[in-house]
Amino acid sequence: MSKKYKLGVVGNPIEHSLSPFIHSRFARNEGINLEYLPYKVSESDFVNFIKEFFEDPLSRGLNITLPFKKRAADIEGAISNEAKFINAVNTVVKEKEKMSLFSTDGVGFISDISANKKFNFKETSVLFIGAGAAAESILYKVAREEVSKISIMNRTEANAERLVRKFSNMTHIDSFQNSKDSYDLIINCSSAGLTGEFDLSDKISIQKGTYFYDLNYSLVDTPFCIWARTQSDNVYDGMGMLVHQAAHSFNKWFNVFPDVNPVLKDLEKMRE
Repeated sequence: MSKKYKLGVVGNPIEHSLSPFIHSRFARNEGINLEYLPYKVSESDFVNFIKEFFEDPLSRGLNITLPFKKRAADIEGAISNEAKFINAVNTVVKEKEKMSLFSTDGVGFISDISANKKFNFKETSVLFIGAGAAAESILYKVAREEVSKISIMNRTEANAERLVRKFSNMTHIDSFQNSKDSYDLIINCSSAGLTGEFDLSDKISIQKGTYFYDLNYSLVDTPFCIWARTQSDNVYDGMGMLVHQAAHSFNKWFNVFPDVNPVLKDLEKMRE
């Protein structure tokens, strides 16, 4: 019998995580024997947990989720240029006692919206709602697409301006002004779309073909998606991104890119 690799996801809270389900399906479909568990860790125990987890010779890697993505960037190891720039890590790989640190969030988003949702970034305008770590991890990849403009809408304008300065050398980017501009893609990176009602109709001009993408995901519609469906037929939550970023993590660990479609179908059945 093949050896059983040890993996998991670290966060707090972690009870809601779908990562164990996703990676278990990947492993079964690819014939890889692994144990993938959720680990709820306190802020004070994070460093010790990482050390103890990787002392096990069968440990292959970890996913990192909130609130530890930035702290994971300080783990001793080789960090990718992307993860270093955004100062966030969601994938840790151990191979021959060496640690490598990556972020697969951005590429997971691009993979999902381009391949599954058929969005073409070329010469489009993109609006980001929110200027936190979630926005930054996606922005790094979107800025490398052939977009015509990126705008950042944030409750605190100073935070939006911080991202504008940081990414100004990569793309045409500005802080959103209440100008009724229209956008081809609107990405919700904030938690505002999770609670209460959500409506941007008085701030932006919306076309019927506009794509709406909520980085949040749920087995039921988020308020952002509920509102967006009154505006467009192209409305998606972050479930696809979740599966795609997981597939990129899986590839980092095992050099095998799993088929995402069976897992996406399984998750869609859970919504019914």
